[in-house]
Amino acid sequence: MSSEIIEFVDQLPLLDHHVHGVFKSDPTVEQFANMITESDRQPKSLELAMNSQVGFATRKWCSPLIDLPAHADPQAYFDRRMQLGAEEVNRRMLKASGITYSLIETGYRGDEIHGPAAMAQLSESRVDEIIRLETTAEKMLDAGATTAESFIADFAETLRVATVGAVGLKSIVAYRYGLHFEPSAPTKQEVQTAIAAVLKDVAAGRPARISDPVLLRHLIYAGLETKLPIQFHIGFGDPDLFLHLCDPLLMTNFIKQTEARGIPVMLLHTYPFHRNAGYLAQMFDNVYMDVGLAINYTGARSQAVIAESLELAPFHKILFSSDAWGLPELTYLGAKLFRNGFGKILDEWVSQDLWSLKDAKRVAKAIGYDNSIAAYKLTS
Repeated sequence: MSSEIIEFVDQLPLLDHHVHGVFKSDPTVEQFANMITESDRQPKSLELAMNSQVGFATRKWCSPLIDLPAHADPQAYFDRRMQLGAEEVNRRMLKASGITYSLIETGYRGDEIHGPAAMAQLSESRVDEIIRLETTAEKMLDAGATTAESFIADFAETLRVATVGAVGLKSIVAYRYGLHFEPSAPTKQEVQTAIAAVLKDVAAGRPARISDPVLLRHLIYAGLETKLPIQFHIGFGDPDLFLHLCDPLLMTNFIKQTEARGIPVMLLHTYPFHRNAGYLAQMFDNVYMDVGLAINYTGARSQAVIAESLELAPFHKILFSSDAWGLPELTYLGAKLFRNGFGKILDEWVSQDLWSLKDAKRVAKAIGYDNSIAAYKLTS
């Protein structure tokens, strides 16, 4: 059953403020099975990989986009996908998403996925870039372009160059250490001592990996000097993280220290800590949140997660994202499930006269698009 607000949300242009590129080539069965789950443990079969909310949602909503009936079985779905080829599947699903502007983070396995320019061409939409702090530093280290004594200055310059034209930054401190990091910037001596160990690894032929909390804090504070909004992965993610250390409440002292700078702190995805993120968004002027990744992976239950994200956070502090990586199905589902869930929630509130239709439309447009324009200081 449709209504004016459901139709409004269905047609709403979306700004995806955190997403990645899609896979350049056709995935193997094993690659597809791994990409449809956040786990890095290889599923034993395609059927097991899709035996989940995200798998069922893919079969329901994405099957018609590749000329199959809804709920096509996993093997038929994969076979048809291969028949069409990656370029055609990417094009169909990206365009069908209704996402007209994407902020693409390129720091994870960037050689396997399309970058901003190719994504803009495939989707026929506007794209800007988010720079991952850790990847930027590790590339500099792998290139042998620094020493312990010059690292601080070298990274500042590398970041300055990397962020030309970029609209934001991202930290994966949640993966590399946890959100319980010390809230203040480390000293010069602490940074030099910590980076010496990484440089020793690089000299021995190992790739640079920044996981020392001192260095992670330094990258964050160097990022703050750019004055760009900074995104933090929060909550649910792959097995590299320890979920109990990904609660955004652990960042409260850091947020208090950065609030005076006026730099937006973006709490990404946040499930199952989305209510905690909503509290922080209400309490602190510079905190924003989304439930992006959770929308895909909770599938038929995503409406409940979206509703919970609307409990505490002010409506000008909630953003839309998909956090899709590799599979265009995840980009499309991020938008489709968001529209379905958000539209039904607003319809319920309007029909019960809890919200006016005018307010519902304003909030829908804000969360879907306008809030990101304002927070990142973008041109609409």
